[in-house]
Amino acid sequence: MVGGGTARGLASALVVEPSAWTRTIAADPEHSHRYAARWRRLAAEGHDLDGEARMIDAMAARGSRILDAGCGTGRVGGRLAQHGHTVVGVDVDPALIEYATTDFPEATWLVGDLALLDLPAAGVREPFDLIFAAGNVLGFLAPSTRVATLVNLRNHLVTNGRVVLAYGAGRGYPFDEFFADLSTAGLTLDLALSTWELHPYTAQSDFLVAIAHASR
Repeated sequence: MVGGGTARGLASALVVEPSAWTRTIAADPEHSHRYAARWRRLAAEGHDLDGEARMIDAMAARGSRILDAGCGTGRVGGRLAQHGHTVVGVDVDPALIEYATTDFPEATWLVGDLALLDLPAAGVREPFDLIFAAGNVLGFLAPSTRVATLVNLRNHLVTNGRVVLAYGAGRGYPFDEFFADLSTAGLTLDLALSTWELHPYTAQSDFLVAIAHASR
């Protein structure tokens, strides 16, 4: 089992279409540092950055195993680890993983592509009670990797485990396409919301928080 407060890479010989985030940092390596600096500045200014963590924490039993898929700087997963959950975060951006490791040593942070996710191969053998992807992670996925990523998330769930997947409109991944991909990946939608504060989703919503479980 990987210990808390560590950062390492997930090895894979496979290659997939790069995500929009990967293409962005390849063109501008400082982008990650500006992104991290923004979140640190907002935290220092006293902004409430814990809305996602509050909702996830309310859904999880005490001491749950939680996977932060596309964890970025660890802003959400790190807070959940501080609340006593066992958190593993994975992100394709090594720079953001370094920030997460520094700011939230309570969790385990791994560099890896969600489209190639295989945590048991990296020594993280126990499945997760809850998996979430916040911060528009799904909107950054390359189209050819969307279903594969959803399948990988499903495969890392315990029986009766749940996924919480959220992103905004206008990112090239229409919500109706996402709902279809969710079904293709073997996940059943339980609830669709339009905010982390539990407002209902409608056809006019410009943000989606989808809660689903693995179809059996």
